[in-house]
Amino acid sequence: MAEHEADTTAATAVVDAEPVDRRSADGVLARVRAGTGELTGALRRVAEQVLSDPEAAARATIVELAERSGTSPATITRFCRAMGFDGYADLRLGIASETGRARSAGWTVDIGREIQPGDPLARVLDQIMAADTRAMHDTATLLDLAEVERAAVAIAGAARVNIFGASGSALVGEEMQFSLHRIGVAAWAWSDVHEGLASAALLGVGDVALGISHTGQTRETIEMLAEAGSRGATTVALTGFPRSPLAELADIVLLTASQATTFRPDALSARHPQLVVLDLLYIAVAQRTHDRAHAAFRRTAQAVDGHKAAKGTTS
Repeated sequence: MAEHEADTTAATAVVDAEPVDRRSADGVLARVRAGTGELTGALRRVAEQVLSDPEAAARATIVELAERSGTSPATITRFCRAMGFDGYADLRLGIASETGRARSAGWTVDIGREIQPGDPLARVLDQIMAADTRAMHDTATLLDLAEVERAAVAIAGAARVNIFGASGSALVGEEMQFSLHRIGVAAWAWSDVHEGLASAALLGVGDVALGISHTGQTRETIEMLAEAGSRGATTVALTGFPRSPLAELADIVLLTASQATTFRPDALSARHPQLVVLDLLYIAVAQRTHDRAHAAFRRTAQAVDGHKAAKGTTS
């Protein structure tokens, strides 16, 4: 009875926290990965069981999945609702469809297998490629293009863009700052919280602040984005967790997926999907500022052209 009440509370929290986008069965595993961090107790065990062996989950009856996850059929039903499905049949169909496409595309090769110290580099490369391919596919499924559009419009019209991130996210932010700067967008990347807060305090209505954090729980990034938002700037979060603190305070949320491997936990494996989303956002901004962007890019290219190695020279 206690487990039943805990399951109901967790499921209600997940469903009530944010309306579930009842999209097609595409991307069900990505949604499960993104939502697992918000689940507790028995519901979390169901998610972990599904992710550990999706093909087995697609073949299992509701009773079999309940037994494997140490829960009950009622818990499986609540889990389906939390993931945006009407029932277990829809969940099974979504998993089966996704794993079938992944198998035919070769994405399942080595995914989930631990990289061993003695593995040859060819096998390690295959596993990395499979994991990154799957993460890219999942990101494309999770990403709301309407949110990308909103962010692009805001950045295109902004007088100033601040980008906040720490550690690996700071590196991703610097890439975005460089790209925007090359097309004439006044953008700054901040990783030091003191400097970032000072800069955020100078933002206002019409400016944009972008916070990058895979977990969405990096305190410094949250503080900097919150400060920018309190000054009237439009806030954008790039994260892997839609109900994280960073996502909750942002006006616009851009979601990414990850596929962890040995020596590359989620935060590191999320870097390529983050760069893809930011590249899409950058191009969307360039499209909306075409004449200015084209002229700025041409001038910046000409400015550094003299530092390229002269043609026909040998070293």
